[in-house]
Amino acid sequence: MAVLHPELPFAPWVNPAYRRLPGVMPLARADWLMVDAAYAAQMQARAELLATRAAEVLGALPQARDAAAELLDEVLRDILLHGFTRRGGIVQCPDEREVEIDPAHPLWTLGHLLQADFCILQKPAGQDEHVLTGAVLCFPSSWTLSEKLGKPMMRIHKPVASYDANIGTRVQRMFDLMRPEQPLWRANLLHYANPALFQPRLEGAPKDKSMQGEFIRSERQCLLKLPKTGAVVFSIHTAVVERSALRPEERAALAEIENSTQAGV
Repeated sequence: MAVLHPELPFAPWVNPAYRRLPGVMPLARADWLMVDAAYAAQMQARAELLATRAAEVLGALPQARDAAAELLDEVLRDILLHGFTRRGGIVQCPDEREVEIDPAHPLWTLGHLLQADFCILQKPAGQDEHVLTGAVLCFPSSWTLSEKLGKPMMRIHKPVASYDANIGTRVQRMFDLMRPEQPLWRANLLHYANPALFQPRLEGAPKDKSMQGEFIRSERQCLLKLPKTGAVVFSIHTAVVERSALRPEERAALAEIENSTQAGV
């Protein structure tokens, strides 16, 4: 289930200032969603996963119900800026598919509308950290929704060596101070030997990755605070390209990152 982009639609890591965690930047409210050149092919892949592997790509705790409904409402309003039209309970998508809005299954509906995956993070009363309470995750990058659902942020990122206590504190403070009118975003950079979009992996399982992999995978990760429930939405828009599709400045930045990694910097 590989869908390659003709080129990367985002690459902020070209700038060294945005390579370190959390590396977030402000984003215009109208731009937190996007549709790109791989929309039709990625949506076909999502529809197949939602039809055949729903238990693996959808998950929600009861406390996520109101936040998921609010997220769907926000998306249904914002997608009208991105080539979608709506007639009552039907949305016509840029690839001419029609999606029926199902208020009882907001995450399922979202999974059929946009390329991005959506994770809902909520901070329980009296707790110090946000917890993953729901998600539609069709394109996981070496993690598994069922293993992370219900876990707080530091526990979710336990396998990520660079996500230490200092980063965790900074991220949590950012979540606490976020305003609904000001989304944030960043993009990561991953090397893969396998271009498949659906790559779940349990903690401790071997990784199918290689610094010499032919494919570059990048995720446009946006954060949006919902105005009513106060939940934080983490969206993940994935693009995979062959190394040869990188622009000259991207190839130069990639070589710099790889050299730094090999040198242990």
